[in-house]
Amino acid sequence: MSDKPKNTEKPRNAEQQRLSVFKTYKLYVGGKFPRSESGRVYEVTDSNGNWLANAPQSSRKDARDAVVAARKAFGGWSGATAYNRGQILYRVAEMLEGRKDQFVREVADAEGLSKSKAATVVDAAIDRWVWYAGWTDKIAQVVGGGNPVAGPFFNLSTPEPTGVVTVLAPQQSSFLGLVSVIAPVIATGNTVIVIASEKSPLPALSLGEVLATSDLPGGVVNVLSGRTAEIAAPLAAHQDVNAIDLAGADDVLAKELEIAAADNLKRVVRPQPVDYSATPGIERLTAFLETKTVWHPTGSLGASGSAY
Repeated sequence: MSDKPKNTEKPRNAEQQRLSVFKTYKLYVGGKFPRSESGRVYEVTDSNGNWLANAPQSSRKDARDAVVAARKAFGGWSGATAYNRGQILYRVAEMLEGRKDQFVREVADAEGLSKSKAATVVDAAIDRWVWYAGWTDKIAQVVGGGNPVAGPFFNLSTPEPTGVVTVLAPQQSSFLGLVSVIAPVIATGNTVIVIASEKSPLPALSLGEVLATSDLPGGVVNVLSGRTAEIAAPLAAHQDVNAIDLAGADDVLAKELEIAAADNLKRVVRPQPVDYSATPGIERLTAFLETKTVWHPTGSLGASGSAY
C-alpha cells in the first residue's frame, strides 16, 4: 500500500460556466455617467421579448440637469472653429469603427435584424458622422455670403447656431436615425439633449460612452433614456431650450410639445417620414441656424469710381 495521501479535491470542470458580467447602462449628461436621479429603471427587451438590460428611466430633474450642462457647453462649442468641430466629429467615427462589433450586436437585438443587416446599418451610421464632419466648414459658404445692396455698403450674412436643442430620437431607427438627428445639430455649433428611443435605448446609451472618449467637450451631447413623453414635456416648456426636433414623437405628442414650445418661441422641426438610409441633404444642418447680417459703410460712390 502506498503512503502517498489521496487527493480528495474534486477536479475543476474546464467547461464550467462563469457568471456573466452584465453591462450597467447609464445616462450621459455633462460628460459624466449618472444614474437616473429618480433611481428608476425599466426593462429593455429584444424584438422577441427577451430581456436585454435595465435602462435608466430619466426624470424631470435629469432633463433640467441636461439643459444646464448643454447651456454651459454652448459657449465653448459654438466658439470653436468649424474645422475643429469637423475634426471632433471625424474622431467620433474613428471610435465607432473600433467598437463596431458591440454596436452591430446592440442594433441587431434592438431592431430584430440579422448580423449582416445590422452591420450595414452601423457602417452607414459611421459614414454619416464622416459626412457631417465634412460639412462643418462648408455650410457657411452655402447659406451665407455677401448680399447686393443699393448704396455704399458691404452687406454680409453669416449663419450662427441657434443654441440648446432638444432632439427626440427616432423610435424605430435606434442608431442610424439617432446619428442622423444628432450629428447635424452639433456640426453647426449647437448643443443637444437627445431623448433616446424608448423601446430601444441601448445603442444611444452606448454612443454616450463613445462621445466621452472622442474629444467632444462634456455637455455638447447629453443622452437621456426613459419614457419619451415624460422627459420631452419639461424640455419643450423649458425657457432655456431654444429649439426642438420632434423626429421621434407621434402626432398626438408632437402637437402637445409644439404648443408647449410656443411659450418662448422655440424653433420646432415637426416629425415627418424620413428614409435614414438615403444620403441626407442639408435640411437638418440649416434647421438650427440663425442668420446674422452685418452692414458696413464703404464710403461714397462717385461718378469717377469708388472711394473707401
